[in-house]
Amino acid sequence: MRNKRSLAPLSRVLVGAALVASLGASLSGCIAVVAGAAVGGSLATVDRRTIGTQTEDEGIELKAAARLPNIVGDAGHVNVTSYNRKVLLTGEVRDEAMKQAVETEVRNTANVETVINELEIAGASSYTSRASDALITSKVKLSIADKKTVPATAVKVVTERGTTYLMGLVTQREGNIASDVAKGVQGVMRVVKVFEYISEEDLNSLQTKSASQ
Repeated sequence: MRNKRSLAPLSRVLVGAALVASLGASLSGCIAVVAGAAVGGSLATVDRRTIGTQTEDEGIELKAAARLPNIVGDAGHVNVTSYNRKVLLTGEVRDEAMKQAVETEVRNTANVETVINELEIAGASSYTSRASDALITSKVKLSIADKKTVPATAVKVVTERGTTYLMGLVTQREGNIASDVAKGVQGVMRVVKVFEYISEEDLNSLQTKSASQ
């Protein structure tokens, strides 16, 4: 069911701020790296990844930003999102050879455990399309946070051409809730779950550890 409640003024401000930040990444060049690691301050303490893993995820994305332009150039638009060493590739590339070259480069990057290659063989998306995706991502994040059932920091949201990808360390129950919420957001055409599932016991252990810190 779609969420009929209108966003509060503060939420609208947050949407605008998130959109500006996302656009800055999307419009800066052909290779857009979506920062997946929460670093510093309180965010690091509530993230379900270890500090070391968060740092490794950041490193994976930075290395991709440095290396992939040599492969893609102006012939595509690639987003690289790393969460718990699982890397999601989204965007557009010229042909199958380029798609595989990008995957191989990322797969050979230090600390990468898994690569999910969702690259499309197509012309690079327009700035308007990327702006729409950035807004959808912001709305999905806010909707999940507003649900108050799944911690917003446990779910990483990426949107490409109206398809929303959900990453994170979640239980099956949390993953289903987050997916249902995302499906109800205006503009979302399809939801793809790329979660890494943990048990309810693992979740309780993580919560206990976080509370003791």
